[in-house]
Amino acid sequence: MSISGYKTPLVCCVTINPMKTAERLATLNRIRKLSRLMDTAIGIPGTSFRIGLDPIMGLVPGAGDLISTAFSAYIIYLATRFGIPSKDLRRMIFNIGLEAVVGTVPLVGDFFDAYYKSNIRNLAILEQHLQVTEPEIEELASAYPDYKDPISSR
Repeated sequence: MSISGYKTPLVCCVTINPMKTAERLATLNRIRKLSRLMDTAIGIPGTSFRIGLDPIMGLVPGAGDLISTAFSAYIIYLATRFGIPSKDLRRMIFNIGLEAVVGTVPLVGDFFDAYYKSNIRNLAILEQHLQVTEPEIEELASAYPDYKDPISSR
């Protein structure tokens, strides 16, 4: 009952994910682009193997690994906007942590970065989550792979 004494219908609108669909789609595409940039942007001629900026930045002692870890942390931050479960979030953090720790070993760490591809692994975890919880966003993302939210791109 309302304050005035009249009965008002009970309307329940619980929003689990507060982002609008357009914003969610733009965020998912941003995560995909950054993950691919960091892990698979550059093809090695004569092979099917691809590397990204992550192992290249790792060649710069100290600062390179720090910068690539910051990029990876930003990708995880974006992924949290999709309400990813804590179990999956822990797996994503483990992937980044493992790559960051092994990446500090000179040369071996750079080869590990090139093969392990933690950002692509984290993208796969996020996409699995979205296939279960929001299959419509995956369909939209595949239909509009270069979609950018017009409001945020101003």
